[in-house]
Amino acid sequence: MSDILPVHHRPLRVRKVHSLRTFIWLAKGARDFARAPLVGLSHGLVMAGFGALMLWLAWDRFWVLAGAMSGFLMVAPILATGLYAVSRALLRGEAASLSAVWQVWASLDRRLVRFGILLMALGTGWVITSAALITLGVSPSVTTPADFLTRVVLAPEPGFFEIWLLVGGLMAAPVFASSVVAIPLLVDRPVAVQAAVLTSWRAVMANPICLSLWALIVMTLTLLSLGTWMIGLIVVMPVLGHATWHAYRDLVVQEAL
Repeated sequence: MSDILPVHHRPLRVRKVHSLRTFIWLAKGARDFARAPLVGLSHGLVMAGFGALMLWLAWDRFWVLAGAMSGFLMVAPILATGLYAVSRALLRGEAASLSAVWQVWASLDRRLVRFGILLMALGTGWVITSAALITLGVSPSVTTPADFLTRVVLAPEPGFFEIWLLVGGLMAAPVFASSVVAIPLLVDRPVAVQAAVLTSWRAVMANPICLSLWALIVMTLTLLSLGTWMIGLIVVMPVLGHATWHAYRDLVVQEAL
């Protein structure tokens, strides 16, 4: 698919929605997962398998693993691209199968490719930053999850864990604001990347409490899934992916370009 798209001078309009719409998005995401379980489970298994691989490779290097797991949250929205396509197909009454997912990925949409590369770069940047903070700020070195829990999270001297969370939040917040609406918008409509990102930011600024709650829900459910040795990701990730599509549909006014 060409990335040379018509230029639209009129910005896309966004809606202000009630903060509790987040739970409606979750309910709709769960419904879409139930309607197309094969697609959802295939995505969930891939993401859980990727998480398990990271866990296996870096189990004794938790200073890398801690950043990699949280960096995974930055990249996950682009990995859910196929789920957006399936939710769109369900909304239109079309066949919602793996073929819909394949059409999106096989298109090699340069807008999505560029966005994906950017998210991977940002995720890698956080992994490096997190590893540097933990290796330089904690002594003796953190090598296992138990070390991270006792020497960082439950450290008797408060401060370091809070700084680690703050730095991670400062890096993740603009990524979330740029992608929460932008990626499903790019899947759905022929708009330029810049327009999609600006629309996403305007949606966040129009709904700061709602989307802050949504970010908290996404982070909490993902962390709980990681705590189940990745098994929870098999269901949580597709539900969140489908729910993100419905968030986009609620927040961006559907109108002719």
